Amino acid sequence: MERIAVRAGRGAALTGGWVILAVAGWLIWLLPGSHLAAVLGVGPSDGSVRISGCHEATDEQGYADGTACIGVFMPRKEGEPQREITLDKAAKPHPAGSVVEVRTARGRAYELSGDALLTWVSVSGFILGPFLFVSLWLFACARHGRWESGDGYFLGFLAWVVGVLVLSVVVAIPVWIFTALFG
Repeated sequence: MERIAVRAGRGAALTGGWVILAVAGWLIWLLPGSHLAAVLGVGPSDGSVRISGCHEATDEQGYADGTACIGVFMPRKEGEPQREITLDKAAKPHPAGSVVEVRTARGRAYELSGDALLTWVSVSGFILGPFLFVSLWLFACARHGRWESGDGYFLGFLAWVVGVLVLSVVVAIPVWIFTALFG
C-alpha cells in the first residue's frame, strides 16, 4: 500500500512540475512575450512612425523610464488607418520628422533598444524564476519519492534573480554600444 502511495505522490509531483512550467510559459507569452518579440525584431516590420517629438518617460512611481517618442504610426499593410502611437523605450531621442521602422505590441511601437531589452528580458526572467524553482523542487520530490527540503531551491532562486539582472545588462550593453556607434 505504501508503494502505491509513493507512486501516486511521484506522479502528482511530476505532473505538478510540468503544469507549473506550462503556466510559466503561458504567462511569459501572455505578458512580456509580445513586447520582447517586438523589441528583438521578430517578423517583418509592422510599419513606421513619423516622430513628432521625444521626451524622457517616467513610470507610475515617477522614476526615469527611458526615452519615449510620440508620432504617427503608418502601417505597412494597406487599408489600415494611421494613428498616433508611442515609441516606447526608444534607442535614442529621434529628431522631429524622422521616420523609424517599428514593430508593435499592445498599442505601443518598439525598435531595438538597450533599455527595452533590459526591461523585457528582466520581466521574463522574473516571471520564469519562481515557477522554475518550484517545478525543479517538485521534480526532485518525484525523483526521491518524498518531500524534499526546499532550502537549496530558495537559494537557487535568489541566485536566479541576480543572474537575471546581470543577463539583462549583458544583453543590453552591445545594443547600447551599437546604437551609440551606428545610430
